[in-house]
Amino acid sequence: MSVSKLVFAPLSYTGWGSLKELLPEVKKYAPKKILVVTDPMLAKIGLTDRVTGPLEEEGYSVTVYTDVVPEPPLETGEKLVSFTRKGQFEMVIGVGGGSALDLAKLAAVLAVHEGPAVDYLNLTGTKNVEKKGLPKILIPTTSGTGSEVTNISVLSLETTKDVVTHDYLLADVAIVDPELTVSVPAKVTAATGIDALTHAVEAYISVNASPTTDGLALQAIRLIGRSLRKAVEDGSDKQARIDMSNGSYLAGLAFFNAGVAGVHALAYPLGGQFHISHGESNAVLLPYVMGYIRKSCAKRMADMLNALGGNSTYLSEEEASYKCVEELERLVKDVGIPSTLAGFDIPESALESLTQDGVKQKRILARSPLPLLEDDIRKIYQSAFDGAVVEPK
Repeated sequence: MSVSKLVFAPLSYTGWGSLKELLPEVKKYAPKKILVVTDPMLAKIGLTDRVTGPLEEEGYSVTVYTDVVPEPPLETGEKLVSFTRKGQFEMVIGVGGGSALDLAKLAAVLAVHEGPAVDYLNLTGTKNVEKKGLPKILIPTTSGTGSEVTNISVLSLETTKDVVTHDYLLADVAIVDPELTVSVPAKVTAATGIDALTHAVEAYISVNASPTTDGLALQAIRLIGRSLRKAVEDGSDKQARIDMSNGSYLAGLAFFNAGVAGVHALAYPLGGQFHISHGESNAVLLPYVMGYIRKSCAKRMADMLNALGGNSTYLSEEEASYKCVEELERLVKDVGIPSTLAGFDIPESALESLTQDGVKQKRILARSPLPLLEDDIRKIYQSAFDGAVVEPK
């Protein structure tokens, strides 16, 4: 039996109302100055006040930083790192979606390092992360990214993405409170929900999967499969929000340890070149990538079909794997996300540049059960443009 390395964030609180655990955890670190990194819209609607209010009442000095944008470019990360260094903060709290959490992790760690963030990028950087950095607490307000339990900060470059990654980027405390997701709009609920589903799906078929990540991934698929449509249709559905929150958290744990693969590798260039949200990029590619690699993981796709609410009892593995792809297509469509690249106004002339950027994601592609070479990637992008699932010849 192969050996699996499993890494988890030191401490997590999950469940409706778990935000109440924030103040006791902050007290353990006794910080004099706290930086809260959050989405500007959350600050505008007052949701961030639910974090800062109790802290300020307790006498902590709190600075709220809202220069956060979706799919944050490297320049945004650089600016925040500089701000954090100059501010001499003693704790960083991230509140929001994956972008805010990723930036909070980056700021907390690089605040105690020298040099720009670009020097620490995975693909091109020349420096290594060597210090743990400031204490960090991560509080997601969407059910999708899993950023609160991973060691990665994703940054957008000119046409693609890269990451700063190290276990020092792991949260000291993660607080996953589904009550904070109730106000999330339907479109964001859909995109982040499919993102979480993709994490679980790719973790389950990853070459690095283990019995532990399998259990996490399948339960995440069950929870998301039964609740995403409900959460999109009625954001106030408490059980749907709880299921999505738990599903996203489990999917995050699964993919952090088993990794993601082809869907994410091909989604990065979509976000880099056309600024499509990460969740939507994953969603539009999910059925086409899974359809292309289907034969390499048919048994596991049969398992996923059952987890999604289907029934493979009287089907062959091949039949069940086809049904799984169909169910993924149906779910993406039902939550209102375009099912083709053309649906995002991406021209066919862009497919070659997408292919060339996709090939560069070797770290992620290495986890695919079917090796995806340049021609395979080109065919997948073409199939996603045409709206027709294809398979290798």
